[in-house]
This record gives sequence, C-alpha cells and structure tokens, in this order.
Amino acid sequence: MEAMASSPAAKPKPTTTLRVAAFSGSLRKGSWHGGLIRAAEELCEESIPGLRIDHVDISGLPMANPDLETDDGDGFPPDVEAFRDRVRAADCFLFASPEYNYSVTATLKNALDWASRGKHKGWADKAAAIVSAGGSCGGGRAAFHLRQIGVFLDIHFINKPELQVRAYEDPPKFDADGNLVDAETRERLKQVLLSLQAFALRLQH
Repeated sequence: MEAMASSPAAKPKPTTTLRVAAFSGSLRKGSWHGGLIRAAEELCEESIPGLRIDHVDISGLPMANPDLETDDGDGFPPDVEAFRDRVRAADCFLFASPEYNYSVTATLKNALDWASRGKHKGWADKAAAIVSAGGSCGGGRAAFHLRQIGVFLDIHFINKPELQVRAYEDPPKFDADGNLVDAETRERLKQVLLSLQAFALRLQH
C-alpha cells in the first residue's frame, strides 16, 4: 500500500503577541505619518501574525512641566498618567517622525520627555523602529536625532531596514487624506515591522 504524500508543514505562528505602541509626531489631519501608522496596522492584521499596533494619540498632552507633577515627582496629570501607562504596557515602539528644522517635532519630544519622568519609566530596554516621510532627505535628519535622544532613554532601535519616504517624488506615495498608496513603500514598511518584531523577541529572551 502506497504511503500518502505528506503535505508541506505550515509555518508555526508566533505564540507571543507583541504590543507595538505607535506615535505620530505630526498633528496634521492628513498627516503622512498618521498614514504610515494606519498602514502598519493593516499590514499587521493582514500578514504579520504576533504583532499588534496600538496607535497612541499624543496631541492632548500638556507641555512637560515639573510644576504639574505631584507625589515628589512621581504623580502626573490624568492624561499624562494614561499615556505613561500605555508606554509601560508596550513591548516595543514605532515612531512616525516628521522632520521640523532638522529635528523631531515638539509634540514628539514632549511625549518622550513625559514618559522619562518619575520612578516608573517605560521606554528603557525595549525595541523600536523609526519611519519618516518628507522632502529630499525623507525625514532622515529627524530620525537620526531621535536615535540620539533614545540613547539616554535606553531605547534599542533597529538599524536596518530604514524607511525614509521621499514623499514628493513620483509615483505618489500618499493620497490627499494621508493614506499610504504606494505598493513599494508599503512593502518596505512591512520589512521594517518584521525586523522590529524579530528584534523585540530577541530582547525578551
């Protein structure tokens, strides 16, 4: 009796679901950076098992000010406390960072500062990735500056691949609402997410 041919073994799905706190440094309604995060959410749902994007809105945070802190510097306004909780609960981070005057936006720097305060910090010893979009440099100078900030915060950024989208070049990368429409950029974003997932899992073991 002939043995039945065995079907190819399916690749095992990751048993760990990593929570990725994603932050857009742009407040603009049709922001390309918000579009990159939405595309990352879709990619994780469609084709990256074990990775889940949590888009954290940082637009409502007050400007960092020690006068707002209580309990000897370990108490914070409610919006800040809720934000800090989400940072601490995350397994890794995705920063969608525009470039303003060769650096990160005040909005993003403010969020980084708030979660670095107090005894219970949330950034340290976690993996992160940076994506950016802009003109001729694609936001690369802001990404480099964000890496410098991350040194003090003990954030471990992936090195490769990088995603710095030259948004003004043809073919169009985003539509009028800031949604990512370019297939090549979408694939590059997927590779960033896969690298982030692999690095975060390595750091956990």
